[in-house]
Amino acid sequence: MIGTSRSTPAQNPSAGGPAGARPGRPRTAVLWDRYGILGVLVLLVALMAVIAPNFFTLGNAFNIARATSINAILAAGMTLVILTRGIDLSVGSNLAVSGVVSVLLWTAGMPAPVCVLVGILVGALFGLVNGALVAYLALPAFIVTLGGLTYLRGTAYLLTDGRPLIADDLGFHLMGNGFIVAVPVPVVIMLGVFLALWFLLRFTRFGTEVYAIGGNPEAARLAGIRVKWTLVKVYVIAGACAGLAGVLFSARVMSGQPTAGETYELDAIAAVVLGGTSLLGGVGTVQRTLIGAMIMGVLSNGLLLMNVPFFYQLIIKGGVIVLAVAIDGLKNWKR
Repeated sequence: MIGTSRSTPAQNPSAGGPAGARPGRPRTAVLWDRYGILGVLVLLVALMAVIAPNFFTLGNAFNIARATSINAILAAGMTLVILTRGIDLSVGSNLAVSGVVSVLLWTAGMPAPVCVLVGILVGALFGLVNGALVAYLALPAFIVTLGGLTYLRGTAYLLTDGRPLIADDLGFHLMGNGFIVAVPVPVVIMLGVFLALWFLLRFTRFGTEVYAIGGNPEAARLAGIRVKWTLVKVYVIAGACAGLAGVLFSARVMSGQPTAGETYELDAIAAVVLGGTSLLGGVGTVQRTLIGAMIMGVLSNGLLLMNVPFFYQLIIKGGVIVLAVAIDGLKNWKR
């Protein structure tokens, strides 16, 4: 699934296919486009294996994968949004509300599958609101979702009266902490999400429309693409991903937490940009976002095992985000 960033002729007239296939590019640049992000992950794992105690074990690998799965699902939805030149700062708060609603339903006696489904639908509903405001009222995505970040967090506090809600249901426990053939359930769900979005972007008309809108929205409209409706669908998918991540988070900690997902939106954006998706839209893939999310997960886990104080972890992760954005800006400048 690892491949080059996808771009459209509208976004880059010289592209017409994979970025690495453009004639006249140095071979090293082509190799970096294709495998650079994977090489960064391998080097980071090797570095952490040397300097962090107990890092290179099978149990810790599962811990990283399980912990990364929630952020990765957020990042998967965020990839589609950024591909259309948008941003969604509300996914962390959306995660909290969706998780809280699913736990509230469970405490009301609803079956676990219903709680899970409603949690995902709640996330999708807030995505629909974001998408409609961005597409049909032409409001800046940054402002719309920044407002969402605030009012959704307030909603989570309102629903819980500011306290965690306990959910000790066996179904919830298995979803967040169980295994399917030795693989943690959240990891299996995460891989399913990425596989579905990869198929959508790679093989469907919807995927073509997403890249076309990110490359040149006006050209996409003139080509007959329903730009506004496609944008709404993109934000709905991102919201549904946040809802699923919220349910998984609640299942993992066995409670609905109004504080869940704080700053997760930044980790999701970092994973997307680290994976090579351009903040200018039209270029990127979800499979590279998965590698970006794994880099963030390995970094967090390694710093934790080295007992690096939390505030230093924030500084280091913030530096990684700034570096990723700077590299993206440099790549766009060279185009």
